[in-house]
Amino acid sequence: MSTETFEQAGAEAFAGRLLEILNDGMLCLMISVGHRTGLLDAMGDGSPRTSAELAERAGLSERYVREWLAAMVSGRLVDYESSSRAYTLPAERAAFLTRAAGIDNIALQTQYIALLGTVEEQIVACFRTGGGVPYASFTDFHRLMAEDSGATLDAKLLTVILPLIDGLADRLRAGIDVADVGCGSGHALNLMAAAYPASRFVGYDFSSEGLDRGRGEAAAKGLTNVRFEAKDVATLDAVERYDFITTFDAIHDQARPDLVLAAIRMALRPGGAYLCVDIDASSDLAKNREHPLGPLLYTISTMHCMTVSLAQGGAGLGTVWGRELALEMLAAADFTQVDIRNVEGDIFNAYYVARP
Repeated sequence: MSTETFEQAGAEAFAGRLLEILNDGMLCLMISVGHRTGLLDAMGDGSPRTSAELAERAGLSERYVREWLAAMVSGRLVDYESSSRAYTLPAERAAFLTRAAGIDNIALQTQYIALLGTVEEQIVACFRTGGGVPYASFTDFHRLMAEDSGATLDAKLLTVILPLIDGLADRLRAGIDVADVGCGSGHALNLMAAAYPASRFVGYDFSSEGLDRGRGEAAAKGLTNVRFEAKDVATLDAVERYDFITTFDAIHDQARPDLVLAAIRMALRPGGAYLCVDIDASSDLAKNREHPLGPLLYTISTMHCMTVSLAQGGAGLGTVWGRELALEMLAAADFTQVDIRNVEGDIFNAYYVARP
């Protein structure tokens, strides 16, 4: 095979790949729309329905539903019977596209496409001038993060994640002091506070929007053993105040992750434990070339996690800081024992159980 023939074949294959990317990117938007409008849930039982029947079932405009269905059919995500003009979402696809799928609902993740697209112009400017895009520019971010993490937390926190730490459940039942650093909307904290009324819980974050969500959920649940405090967690000055501290995907986008980890270490009582839940990947790009979520993670890093850190004059650690750097930074913060665990069904995170 000549070099010219090989290059032509390679060019044609690459062009085909680009067309796949373009179509799949558009389908991500349509899946997101289907998730947010409830259309995918309305199709989740696998029954064939017309566009009018689906529109009525979901309480939506038929014309929009029909056009959305056309995109989903041409994308081979929804089946179509032309004689009856009926649309079907087969069970093996609904298992990954509906809220009933719980932690397996990948449709939830497609919402990041539209969210990150809202800051593209600012990100492009940062490529030219440096700096970053602040949290405040990411509209609807806390709602999406709460929905995203909530699926895993609801399914796994009390029954799988907390039991990673031997004896923790017994201590929580007896009553200990717990902090969630960078708590966001506080859902993890509220789940623990409801399950363990004898323990005392506090959540720290600098986002008033997230804290308000946490307080609202706590009030709705009637919880009196949890509180939320606005604070730059890099300046957390507690000394041996907590028996258990958690962070959920919060370290990698901090301005000063080194100071946050050092503050967490200082805040732990002797015999305490720190659970750091964060992205599971390598710190070495070469080792991430086959990572099943590599493009997603590096894109989210570029468009959110890295840039919000840089906007604060921070380190810009990035989403994919990786196991090697995480272990190095935990050791530098004077954690002498660190075990890394994984939780079945969570394809995103590693679970670092760290002790002084």
